[in-house]
Amino acid sequence: MNLSGMFIQRPVMTTLVMAGVLIFGIVGYRLLPVSDLPNVDYPTISVNASLPGASPETMASAVATPLEKQFSTIAGIDAMTSSSAQGSTSITLQFALERNIDAAAQDVQAAIAKTLRALPTGITPPSYQKVNPADQPILFLVVTSKLLSLSQLDEYAENVLAQHISMVQGVAQVSVFGSQKYAVRIRLDPRALASRGIPIGAVSDAVQSANVNLPTGILYGPTRTATVMASGQLRNAREFGSLVVATKDGAPVRLRDLGDVLDDVQNNRVASWYQDQRSITLAVQRQPGVNTVEVAGAVQRLVERERAQLPASVEVHTLYDRSVSIRRSVLDVQFTLLLTLALVVMVIFLFLRNVPATIIPSLSLPLSVVGTFAVMHQVGYSLDNLSLMALTLSVGFVVDDAIVMLENIHRHMEQGKGALRAALDGSREIGFTIVSMTLSLVAVFIPVLLMGGLLGRLFHEFAVTISAAILVSGLVSLTLTPMLCSRFLKLDPVREHGRAYRAVEHLYERALAFYARTLAWVMRHRRATMVFSLGILIGTFVLFRLVPKGFIPSEDTGRLIASTETAEGTSFESMVQHQRAVAAIIGRDPNAESFTSSVGSGGGVSSSNQGRIIIRLKPRAERDRSADEIIRELQPQLARVPGIRVFLQNPPVINVGGRLAKSQYQFTLQSTDLATLYSGVNDLVDRLKDLPSLQDVTSDLQIANPQVSVEIDRDRAAALGVSAQQIEETLYDAFGSRQVSTIFTSTDQYWVIMELRPEFQRDISALQNLYIGTSNGSLVPLGAVARLSPGVGPLSVAHMGQIPAVTISFNLRPGTSLGDAVDEVQRVARATLPSSITTSFFGTAQVFQSSQKGLLVLLAVAVLVIYLVLGILYESFIHPLTILSGLPFAGFGALLTLLLFRTELSIYAFVGIIMLVGLVKKNAIMMIDFALDAERREGKPAREAIVEACLIRFRPIMMTTMAALMGTLPIAIGFGSGSEARRPLGIAVVGGLAFSQLVTLYVTPVIYTYLDAFQRRWGGRKAAEGDRPEQTGAREHAAAAS
Repeated sequence: MNLSGMFIQRPVMTTLVMAGVLIFGIVGYRLLPVSDLPNVDYPTISVNASLPGASPETMASAVATPLEKQFSTIAGIDAMTSSSAQGSTSITLQFALERNIDAAAQDVQAAIAKTLRALPTGITPPSYQKVNPADQPILFLVVTSKLLSLSQLDEYAENVLAQHISMVQGVAQVSVFGSQKYAVRIRLDPRALASRGIPIGAVSDAVQSANVNLPTGILYGPTRTATVMASGQLRNAREFGSLVVATKDGAPVRLRDLGDVLDDVQNNRVASWYQDQRSITLAVQRQPGVNTVEVAGAVQRLVERERAQLPASVEVHTLYDRSVSIRRSVLDVQFTLLLTLALVVMVIFLFLRNVPATIIPSLSLPLSVVGTFAVMHQVGYSLDNLSLMALTLSVGFVVDDAIVMLENIHRHMEQGKGALRAALDGSREIGFTIVSMTLSLVAVFIPVLLMGGLLGRLFHEFAVTISAAILVSGLVSLTLTPMLCSRFLKLDPVREHGRAYRAVEHLYERALAFYARTLAWVMRHRRATMVFSLGILIGTFVLFRLVPKGFIPSEDTGRLIASTETAEGTSFESMVQHQRAVAAIIGRDPNAESFTSSVGSGGGVSSSNQGRIIIRLKPRAERDRSADEIIRELQPQLARVPGIRVFLQNPPVINVGGRLAKSQYQFTLQSTDLATLYSGVNDLVDRLKDLPSLQDVTSDLQIANPQVSVEIDRDRAAALGVSAQQIEETLYDAFGSRQVSTIFTSTDQYWVIMELRPEFQRDISALQNLYIGTSNGSLVPLGAVARLSPGVGPLSVAHMGQIPAVTISFNLRPGTSLGDAVDEVQRVARATLPSSITTSFFGTAQVFQSSQKGLLVLLAVAVLVIYLVLGILYESFIHPLTILSGLPFAGFGALLTLLLFRTELSIYAFVGIIMLVGLVKKNAIMMIDFALDAERREGKPAREAIVEACLIRFRPIMMTTMAALMGTLPIAIGFGSGSEARRPLGIAVVGGLAFSQLVTLYVTPVIYTYLDAFQRRWGGRKAAEGDRPEQTGAREHAAAAS
């Protein structure tokens, strides 16, 4: 059966089929979404609850605990963490990757509904939202104005820009940081209340009664109806100030007589700046699977249109646009792809030195790449760094199919056959070989397709893309290549060649002669060669232990994030001063183009003593330092700012979950014994700070926040007619920034907030001015029914899986690998912590740990799959071992190259090593296949047959090796944006190929002779190689599997 015969005899059909592949590929390319990485859906749900004024302990015990108990009954939760701060609780539920996020959301909603009755009265019903930690905002927009008030600016940012942006196709949500939403703030004077005998609770009741928005009914007349409308709604501070709270001695007491009534903002303990100007920040997130570049462009165009509608003083700045780095990175990968194409074509021409013979196999390159785009579109992939890198890598070996086909047809033409007959006979002889070669190469990526977890999701697209390119190249080689050979391939006429031709040929002949001499020496010293091979095998294991292990290499995306932290209990005003000092240093750095800074809980950070700065760097071409180098320059300057710690980091390319931490890597400690847990955390942090490999070591343990303890004298309170509830309600009214009413408008709702004046909230003495209403209508001072004492308490309380937890976070010093850091942290923890404390890595470090366990298994499975395929092709248990004997040399070369270039064995590099499993077998296949044919047809002994095979196959071996090297070299060198992540893969493949292809030229013949002798002694050679025609055919079909 000739798979190619129909396509050779019907050239028009073949041309149209290939044109169809080309057209569909081009259409698919234009429809592919553009992103930086494949879409990784990490099913996560965030639940938030707020009770303004409640302590972190109250939020943890009364809100987080009942919700966590109910959530624990939901199936498929991998991790449940919570963080309770002043007045707020956030619970993160991370589900198994195979869990349907919509079904999980329904379960979460049902669990919240079941818990509502167990939550404190007055709490806002908990809300939840589906989030994807791996999908970071694609756009940060900053809104500023020099004339408008912050509440007016927020109105435009939240109710105009954010609302319009959220309706752009492809936008998932728009988050607002540094919100300054309008609110009416009532600041009471406790002395004015006491002098008039009015309890603070009466003010709250009066405001609630006076500001109403209730249905008032309809009048039904004989001919028409009329809606009844009452003016029960107050709209601003002036109207609230005129509200009558009580009547004393016949005179009305208005709200403004008891304190200040202000047009203010809802949260005045949060602030955000763009450079030195107050601002509101909008973070735009895209929907899964959409084109990041298109969505970002659509949002930018919308903002341009909105600028014409906004007041002239309102300015909208782009702090960060992820599509810019994506476009730059994709363009650089596309350039690398084109460069690779050119290099591979050049290699083909140098070896063939015939224009038609060069063009015919070279056509398989663009057709394979473009045809793959159609497959990518059909399976819903994106045009991203990994898929383009897969295509770039495939260029080096997809051409091999066409080369094998062309060489075999050329051999038949040298026997005197015409082009058409040579194409028919040659394609029939080699057709099954190409099918076998293609399938054996694709088989390498089957284990990658079966990878689980986050890495499986990430590299699934890589494996499918490169497999599709290989399959398309096999199709092209079976159809277009023999058809073109039958029409255009001609033998070179006997003539005098030019100087360049003779120079290349002379160089090749000298290389072949050198190889013949050295191979003869190696065959005379076979035992020494085997000892050398054993040494390489041992060296591979040694190198694996020596090479630093990493996860996903960092990239310079033009953005840095600085997390800041002051001492617990730092006032908002002091925090602002410290934050501005840090921002001033960053603003003076010549590499920083712009930045936004925020402080206060709710401003994009988790605690009131923390802040965050997002820095936009100048384009890479305009600065001479990388993001990591800029961090190293800024760190000593920022360390000199007194009273504040600054944690700078280059944000990871993909976020794999974990807590909101100040450093990138997280180590979590858990125990039910809080005293032991807190003591252990402090000891471990001190020990980790002494490690030279770590920096920015810190923890989220904050238990020294100043607090005032109010110890109620219950007997005294009962005697005076005061209940504990009245005392806590009064305290909440005075210091809880309590929402006592709501203003409803046609577009939004605004809070009415009540509290004491700022001068009565500064220290413990302020509580002496607070009076409590008794059952007989009189007032008693708080000090008459309670003892006041200063103390300390937690600023935040964290749980993990319902158990109290503290997370230590850290960054790596330059030159330290994540693998070494993980080992050191575990070693110090074992030596420091008691057995009652359990530990685990979280987030990126946790995924790294699990990946290290699975990748070695993955490599073993890849080798097993290749062995199975080769065993089936060769109908032999022994010869596949000969072919696979080159794998240790590939691993040795890859690991040695990584070590020499001081490059970590990252996930990308490991995928490169898996690729080597499929690539390094080519040399051995070409040599062994020819040797078996010589033994069978000419009766030559194994030693003579393998030596002859090595010399005859030297040219195609060198040709395919150089093509593969040229296909990978541009990635190893690294061009443009994002090259930091791609280089480890390229370095591993280039090093593994170069070393293994050189060494296997000598070691494979030696191993072949030993295994051949073993097979003869074993007695299985006749059974394996008898004269059965189907087995002979199988061996012939394996013949050019390179």
